[in-house]
Amino acid sequence: MKQTFEVYNVKCGGCANTLINSLKDEFGEVEVDLEVNPRKITLHIEDEKKEELKLKLRALGYPLTSDELSGFDKAATTAKSFVSCAVGKFNVATGK
Repeated sequence: MKQTFEVYNVKCGGCANTLINSLKDEFGEVEVDLEVNPRKITLHIEDEKKEELKLKLRALGYPLTSDELSGFDKAATTAKSFVSCAVGKFNVATGK
């Protein structure tokens, strides 16, 4: 079923590119809405895979807004998002 989730730390097209490419193998096509804040991702997902999605997003630095994180975990995901963003921008620039 198609569902939409709000995520933190998504800032630009580089972030969106990382999300799309990192999630496509496990979750299929991912749409990233950069026009709203907090940003939203939309994908086809069954309820039993939501926890897997949550963990994958957190690992990339883009936690769900509903994900309760400690101060350290928030800082860690923010740092990870900068790296993920840079990778996404690099991949766009090199056509990957």
